Amino acid sequence: MNCEVLATCSALGYLEGETYHKEADCLESVKDLIRYLRHEDDARDIRQQLGAGHILQNDLLPIISQHGGDKPLFDACIRLMVNLTQPALLCFGKVPDDPALRHHFLQVTSYLQAYKEAFASEKVFGVLSETLYNLLQLDWEQRQEEDNLLVERILLLVRNVLHVPADPYEEKNVDDDASVHDKLLWAVHMSGFDDLVKFLASAQSEQQWCMHVLEVVSLLFRDQTPEALVSAGHARSTQEKSRDLTELEVLRQKEQAEKRSRTLQRGTRHSRFGGTYVVAGLKAVGNEDVVYHRGIHNFKNYSHDAGKAVRRVHKRHRRARDSEGQRRSALNVRLFLREFCVDFLENCYNHLMYLVKEGLIREQAQQHDETYFLWALSFFMAFNRGNGFRADLVSETMSIRAFHFIERNITNYYEMMLTDRKEATSWSRRMHLALKAYQELLLTVNEMDRSRDDTIRQSSNVIKSNIFYMMEYREIFLTLLRKYDETKQPQSFLRDLVESTHLFLRMLERFCKGRNNLMVQKKKVRKRRNRPQKKSTPETDPEVLEETWKIVSEELRAAGFQLSAGVTEAVVPFDAASEVSLEDQRSQTVVRVQDALMARLGPEALGLLRAARSVWPEGDVFGPADVEPEDELELLKQILHATLPRSAPPEVPAEEDEDGPEYEEEELESVQVSETDFNFLDFIKRFAQPAIVRPYVLLLKTYSTNSPHTNHCIARMLHRLAVDLKMDALLYQLSVFSAFNRILSDPAAAAYKELGTFAKFVVSRFLVVAARNDKAFIELLFWKNVGTVHEMTEGYGKEGGGSKTKVAWTEEEEEELRSLFLEQRDSEGAVPDPVEALLPLLGATRSRRQVVLQLVHMGLVESAKQLKKVGTGIVLWTEQQEDELEMLYEEFKDSDDVLGNMLRKTTAKRSRARVVDKLLSMGLVSERRQLYKKRSGGSGGPRKTTEEDFLADLTGEGADEDQEEEEEGSSESDEETFEERRERVSSSDGGARRRTQEPGVGRGPDVGPMLHSLKQEGEAPQLNLNQTFSFLRLSQPVPLVPLSEDNEDAMEKRSFKKLLRKLGLRGPANEQETFWRIPERLSPAQLRGAAAALTPGEELPAGGPEPQEEEEEEEEGEVVREVGASSHEQRSEAIRALLLARKRKPPPKETDGSHVVFSCSRRSKQEKPSVKRRRVLDDEDEDEDEDEDMGMFTYCCDLH
Repeated sequence: MNCEVLATCSALGYLEGETYHKEADCLESVKDLIRYLRHEDDARDIRQQLGAGHILQNDLLPIISQHGGDKPLFDACIRLMVNLTQPALLCFGKVPDDPALRHHFLQVTSYLQAYKEAFASEKVFGVLSETLYNLLQLDWEQRQEEDNLLVERILLLVRNVLHVPADPYEEKNVDDDASVHDKLLWAVHMSGFDDLVKFLASAQSEQQWCMHVLEVVSLLFRDQTPEALVSAGHARSTQEKSRDLTELEVLRQKEQAEKRSRTLQRGTRHSRFGGTYVVAGLKAVGNEDVVYHRGIHNFKNYSHDAGKAVRRVHKRHRRARDSEGQRRSALNVRLFLREFCVDFLENCYNHLMYLVKEGLIREQAQQHDETYFLWALSFFMAFNRGNGFRADLVSETMSIRAFHFIERNITNYYEMMLTDRKEATSWSRRMHLALKAYQELLLTVNEMDRSRDDTIRQSSNVIKSNIFYMMEYREIFLTLLRKYDETKQPQSFLRDLVESTHLFLRMLERFCKGRNNLMVQKKKVRKRRNRPQKKSTPETDPEVLEETWKIVSEELRAAGFQLSAGVTEAVVPFDAASEVSLEDQRSQTVVRVQDALMARLGPEALGLLRAARSVWPEGDVFGPADVEPEDELELLKQILHATLPRSAPPEVPAEEDEDGPEYEEEELESVQVSETDFNFLDFIKRFAQPAIVRPYVLLLKTYSTNSPHTNHCIARMLHRLAVDLKMDALLYQLSVFSAFNRILSDPAAAAYKELGTFAKFVVSRFLVVAARNDKAFIELLFWKNVGTVHEMTEGYGKEGGGSKTKVAWTEEEEEELRSLFLEQRDSEGAVPDPVEALLPLLGATRSRRQVVLQLVHMGLVESAKQLKKVGTGIVLWTEQQEDELEMLYEEFKDSDDVLGNMLRKTTAKRSRARVVDKLLSMGLVSERRQLYKKRSGGSGGPRKTTEEDFLADLTGEGADEDQEEEEEGSSESDEETFEERRERVSSSDGGARRRTQEPGVGRGPDVGPMLHSLKQEGEAPQLNLNQTFSFLRLSQPVPLVPLSEDNEDAMEKRSFKKLLRKLGLRGPANEQETFWRIPERLSPAQLRGAAAALTPGEELPAGGPEPQEEEEEEEEGEVVREVGASSHEQRSEAIRALLLARKRKPPPKETDGSHVVFSCSRRSKQEKPSVKRRRVLDDEDEDEDEDEDMGMFTYCCDLH
């Protein structure tokens, strides 16, 4: 022993009988002992020496009991006892692995257990209670810092003493017998210390001790269960009696079965000869029959493994052990703890839990203090449920915030259990505490549903709606079951997990039954595509650098090395407010000079160099102060060619371009939240997987030690899978059938009737499947997923299973594949992806993967990488793909989403941008906006420019959008089907050849009577379209736009509309169209016939337009048709209108026949020309009135 420590202990004093006599140097000796403990070694030698000398029992406790009036000595003794009683785990940091240190650890623990027994005295706790009471009587203004320290030390001392574990070898007491911990609790109760604890928990002025109080309370109820405290002092209930009778019946049946087996083993008379037998058919090691040297009645227990050494299980593979079991304390202790719980719930629980929760959220507590909060939540809420449930007593922890807090801690504990493998057991225990708290919250919500108070039931519905809506609360049990690890988590954790899952599913099923549809939150994780980043390093090609330097040097020499005032003021090399250091800013300035030279900004680079020289003159990094211009030029050249270290540039958000919709999906957040309809059966299907069934089977193996409720939870979940989902094949596994065999052969099988009935059902179903499937017995060796279950029950290779099975290739199929692949490979127009071309030829029975693997197997390609699927990077377009694109455009050009419909129908999948570029290059559209998705007229978005807007701006008039219903109905008959267009496109070449051979054009429809009636009404339409459409073939409908009021008035008359419809024109097809249109199906010959029908006295020329007129049309790019005896002013007016249109909208590349003026004349009955104000303003200066004797119908449309 240390002599100094021994001398110091002797100087404390001595105990004579019941009286302790302290020495004069007692206070200094106590302080010396505190100093010695501060400098002890790793083996804690000072602590062990003091424990062996019984200093605490013989000196310190008598000092505080008999000399409590000496305040300095009392404070010093409390400090020393707090140090001596701190847990051994805290002294050593962890349980030591070294045997020597492990011995010291156990020795310190034994001394702590002796200290705990010494503290189990009413006299000691009476002194502590009286001191604490006197300190709490002081107002906060009167309290000194020493008083607060003493209060904290007393609470820490009581916490340390209560924390000392029990000695399992010394305390082998039965239930209802008083242990050391019970004696300590009784001393706490008799001294009134428990009342002081309740006061500290409820007082508003003592909030700073909330965590200490919660620790003391949790240690007071160690080894206690809420159910045992609720039933303390009450007669046993009927349920308890029936449970005890069931247990006794099970034990009696087992005992009777053992007696019967022993009776059968004994013969009718005694025989000294044990017997030696040869077991026929059972081979031994030497390939001979086994010789059995025991009684025949013991043969059923024979095993080849008998006598062999048991293989040791590695420590990492051993099952986690449960913590020490619960024991029932003495009745008087349980009664006092019950009263404490009642008072604590009524006066302290909500206030204390609020303070602790706030401290945890604000991170004002120590590490792992949340475990005390989780324990208190589960313990006191369970006690409240059993002791006449009152929701107001636990309202603080009955909220969505509590669910969120526990769920977050469970997730954190699981992640730490995976990362911190050395402390995985501790994290598993904390995770078990959180799970029990979550289970208790669900039980309390379920209890609230049974309340008679409508307000409480409504509150429970609100809570259930939230926890069932949020995905995290629904998925937590799925995740815990799937990630269960028996080597880290004990069986008690699995038991609570199974019971909690059963409760949650029962609540969710009941909640869904009363509702037709339930909306829940759904989260989908999307992986973000990384765009190729631009290189941050500048171009370092020597040729490029030489060219750059040549340009920069010539520019500086030409300017005479003089800088403008703007360049000098704009250059700022140093930022005094920046957090970047001075040295880093100097390095960044050199990089900025190099960047300016790379960008060929010579003046800016020179200005930055000179400004940096004035800021950092030391070291001549940027040249001396009196440097010559040529020297500056040489310095700039060195900076340009230097390799400078560069930091990574900050991420800049990508700018939106015209192809924005293509990248919108790529830039979504990694987690996308949406709402969906909830289906309970679909949710149960997620439990149908081996990773979840395996933990249930693991718990089923311990059916004899499980509670009846646990066995019911297991049977109910397996029933959901086997009966509700009809996936009983998930349980066709050898370990499951082994557990079923034990249940059915158990002597007390009557106590497990539910499990026995279910086992018989599953086995009978398996026998039915085995009769059809001869491989069913082999399948028992493996766990099966949903796809394998479907194959096992329905047949291998059948469709509908979750897994894809290999289908053999026949010789004919292999030969067909070889010939098609060689043909595709050797053809001149070989496609970039030959597999995509082979799939339609092989039929829909083969997938791409199967074809690729077969090609590799047949040796046609070396590896699957050669047949890598070609994505949207295809650049080449075949002739067939171009024809398909044109055909799809013709089909969907009138739809609301032209490009979207085309992308869904194309066989060669390409990106949106490539399809748009191809449509532009083929001339099918003139600009990208024509492919934008159309919006409904009522949308509040920006309005796109349409033909009506364009012509309204051109003429200054708004288009009339009122249409008659009969016109809309009649326009439907003018639509052309896709098949008719395809026939027209395919026969267009032949039709063109036939038209060139026609000597003339026949007259169109007979519209003579209509023209006569219109003339009598004063309207004489004169249409001459021969020169316009003799060479033109329409690819889309062309609108007819009225430009004057007379034209609009004519369009309102039914007789004029009837004439247009007779000519083959069609009215507006829908609400988005305003004008009449010339259908694209009308050929040039039909248009010429319609024009001839409107000119009764004239015949069209047989040869079409004259060559001179065609040349004029090609030079002008616009066609202007004269109607009747129009004057020179009318012709110039039309030309000016078209020129103005060309200014506002540039003409497309192909302009032949792209703009047409279509006019007709209208005269009044008196044959008097009407004077109208001109509505087309060519320039801002021209605004004069001109006479017009005829109206204009103008249509403008781009034809590509």
